[in-house]
Amino acid sequence: MERRVVVTGLGAVTPIGNTVDEFWDGIKSGKCGIDKITLFDTDKFKVKLAAEVKNFNVEDYFDRKAAKRLDRFSHFALVSARELMKDSMLDTEKTDMNRFGVAVSTGIGGLQTIEDNTKTLNEKGPDRVSPMFIPMAISNMAAGNISIEIGAKGESFGMVTACASATHTIGECYRIIKHGYQDLMIAGGAEASITPMGIAGFTNIKALSTSQDKTRASIPFDKERDGFVMGEGAGLILLEEYEHAKKRNAKIYAEIVGYGATSDAYHITSPAPDGEGGARAMKNAMEDAKIKPEDLDYINAHGTSTPLNEKFETIAIKKALGEEASKKIMVSSTKGNTGHLLRRCRRN
Repeated sequence: MERRVVVTGLGAVTPIGNTVDEFWDGIKSGKCGIDKITLFDTDKFKVKLAAEVKNFNVEDYFDRKAAKRLDRFSHFALVSARELMKDSMLDTEKTDMNRFGVAVSTGIGGLQTIEDNTKTLNEKGPDRVSPMFIPMAISNMAAGNISIEIGAKGESFGMVTACASATHTIGECYRIIKHGYQDLMIAGGAEASITPMGIAGFTNIKALSTSQDKTRASIPFDKERDGFVMGEGAGLILLEEYEHAKKRNAKIYAEIVGYGATSDAYHITSPAPDGEGGARAMKNAMEDAKIKPEDLDYINAHGTSTPLNEKFETIAIKKALGEEASKKIMVSSTKGNTGHLLRRCRRN
């Protein structure tokens, strides 16, 4: 028997606010989180702008020892998870923690840790590489550290599927609860790739905007778009089986009713020009949800501000939804506010 899945907790650390309320206020007011990079010296870099998380003092959230044992992406994930748990009002003493899982995705993981320890290896030798290098760098450690902190003993994993990672994770967690394997799952993503290697790598594959005007650098669906702006942060939701949530009188934000995921098997960086893969994912999600295109009101698009993405994404939307796509369904992207956090939401 398939079970209903609802959202009962939220947590966020973003370039436009370090809590869910601050983030939402920033979205509604059109706040731009993009500015000059401060995390490293960009003197030799073509790209000067990014969407950094601001006013985030790690020692406000962790003691000195814990702060040094976690990469920045794990800092964001843990702070987001703490907000989520408080928001959910879940009493862990009255919860079967064996049926509570954590899945936090990341596109790259502990990139700053990798860079720092590579420099140490080259300059000082292998014996000076940190013994915490691997636990800090590997992609599943955001989920692992959250699981340890809250005592969640269900499934714990981190999915790595580039820009689709967080949505992919939320969808798979929805299925895990829907089919009875867990009752609760923390799901979402965290990223901290505003580093010299991260910016250089994406610059050299011509993915990043070289604009130095922060109001015109990340402009999804604009004809003058020239690339994305790197962002960082974390966004997590608590998924819960509906009867479980109802029994504890939980605050329910939304219900997830359908999910679809595909691959167009076309190119390592470019979407398929005919939008086939994206269209099929949307059709699969609607079929799973038992809804029709005319039931939709809004699509939160991937909308990266790159020349190819919006063109092919628009084709995919029209292919999946038909005439309804141009009649009433609103489409927008929040990357003009937050930049591209590499693993955030694709479509609603």
